[in-house]
Amino acid sequence: MLDIQQIRDAIQPLDTERMREAQVRLDSLTKPPGSLGRLEKIARQIVGITGELFPDLSRKAVIIMAADHGVCEEGVSAYPQAVTAQMVLNFLNGGAAVNVVARHVGAEIVCVDIGGKAPIQHPGLISHKIRHGTGNAARGPAMQEQEAWQAIRTGLDAVQSLVRQGYRLFATGEMGIGNTTPSSAILSVLEGVDVEAAVGRGTGIDDRQLRLKKQVVRRMIEVNRPDPQNPFDVLCKIGGLEIAGLVGVILGAAANRCPVVIDGFISSAAALLAARLAPRSVEYMIPSHLSGEQGHRLMLEAIGVEPMLQMDMRLGEGTGAALCFPIIDAALKLMREMATFESAGISKVE
Repeated sequence: MLDIQQIRDAIQPLDTERMREAQVRLDSLTKPPGSLGRLEKIARQIVGITGELFPDLSRKAVIIMAADHGVCEEGVSAYPQAVTAQMVLNFLNGGAAVNVVARHVGAEIVCVDIGGKAPIQHPGLISHKIRHGTGNAARGPAMQEQEAWQAIRTGLDAVQSLVRQGYRLFATGEMGIGNTTPSSAILSVLEGVDVEAAVGRGTGIDDRQLRLKKQVVRRMIEVNRPDPQNPFDVLCKIGGLEIAGLVGVILGAAANRCPVVIDGFISSAAALLAARLAPRSVEYMIPSHLSGEQGHRLMLEAIGVEPMLQMDMRLGEGTGAALCFPIIDAALKLMREMATFESAGISKVE
């Protein structure tokens, strides 16, 4: 079993000396101080994360964790559970939205079957199936403690393997029909958010299903009584295997001094859990977009981060996170390639 304290200890503070150097560099460029806004903040953060003034983050990966949810038995999704496996094959065959965006921005897709209900065979799939979907959390715990730790370890190991291959910038992605339901429950428990505010329409359910989904989330919480002061207990009782896997991805990126771009609502549920398990990991997170899913802004506020984009997206997969890779590239290129006042022979206002 993993030792959460060892994970916390592996996540080091940002390199503040390098961040000061980055600020000096940014202030020397041919622009008014601070005029590049959040691009400058992103550049400083990445310098602090990597400990390098001009880091090379050209090798990027979107890690998609895929799993099913027993709570789908309650009728909380507009789509059948078989779609999880079908979409995994779509990722692996290059046909999903996240594949298109990843190709556009020069990122690799890494897909992990961590808990799909159906068997999936594909040479490009990383198969690490811990169980065939979680238990129905409306009737009992979603998973056992050992299973949740295995899922976190899977995410940690995925990052570690990619770091050895030279990848240094990661994004979170997921696939799992029904997974906005456990994500809403996680938000409700950890932040004390009313179920009415935490639960949204997910894949596009109608009003009747939305009322049912809220009832189901209340039942998940009542049946399992997760401890809001114990994020691991919350994960085990009402979470998901792909959510646990993404907790591992986030913590693994932080432990390896790599930035990790957080996608939408489900990825942010994993980020919230990671923040509670290892608070320093927040310094390594780069939020991407504000999802169209109700409750996402509350989730981001709970973590303490502000999204870069607002595109009314609610697809998941890592699409919003991958869209932000070029913004990160631009921030680093501006700091590296812009002329300074001295080199350009331009007078600087003192």
